[in-house]
Amino acid sequence: MDFANFLIQLLNGVQYGLLLFMLAAGLTLIFGIMGVVNLAHGSFYMLGAYLAWSLSNMLGSLALAIIVGAALAVLFGLALEWLLFRHFYKRDHLDQVLLTFGLIYIFEELRSILWGDDVHGVNVPALLGASLPLTENLSYPVYRLFMSGLCIALAIGLYAMISKTRLGMKIRAGAFNRDMAESLGVNIKRIHAIVFALGVGLATVAGMIAAPISSVYPNMGSQVLIMCFVVVVIGGIGSVRGAFISALLVGLVDTFGKVLLPQVAGMLVYMLMAAVLLWKPEGLFKQ
Repeated sequence: MDFANFLIQLLNGVQYGLLLFMLAAGLTLIFGIMGVVNLAHGSFYMLGAYLAWSLSNMLGSLALAIIVGAALAVLFGLALEWLLFRHFYKRDHLDQVLLTFGLIYIFEELRSILWGDDVHGVNVPALLGASLPLTENLSYPVYRLFMSGLCIALAIGLYAMISKTRLGMKIRAGAFNRDMAESLGVNIKRIHAIVFALGVGLATVAGMIAAPISSVYPNMGSQVLIMCFVVVVIGGIGSVRGAFISALLVGLVDTFGKVLLPQVAGMLVYMLMAAVLLWKPEGLFKQ
């Protein structure tokens, strides 16, 4: 592998890892703060991809589609939390698993009714359709760099919100000791609604920006859900910093594994997870 090919695979691995972080961050926030095992998280990724396809055709712009889709996803998350999830915070994890597992089938049926079962493609915006030349024969798409930049910007914004703002202080307090935070005047129900809507929004935006390079097809959420749980387990349940580092590790291992060791590429990520858990059963970082 020459330097140009190595650079392309490195950029692909980082971009895939950053996309996984957007998904895993919402999942780890929902579980770490609310204590909810959300198996339907991958469905929000699928929802984002289909929104990108339908809204971009309707509005004529992927950028507008992402803005409108993100707003709709947050509203959908608030409604879903109010209607269903807030009634399961103090229930057993098995009840939460059954609820979210049932939601997967509901979302798939709604997807089939609303958008059908065909595979769709989303066009890359003309402004981002170019490629940067690396050698005479190799180039790298600008859109993938845009994806990485957007994911990094969202990661920085998420870190700043959690660690530097009053809202973030309340979120951390609620995660550390829910009863004590509530006794000090923190509206835990409102915090839970905001966190859940934020998680849904991150997963939906991830699906929207990934749609032009992965296409839009049925059951696409189930494929990324397993990788999200791998990222959360490796990074440490409830740790956003751990989700970021583990997502990059998983992205690089998966990308280079498919190039260098294609025969065992499907096993490498799970071997990485097993090695980390043998070394640190709680994951790389505690909550």
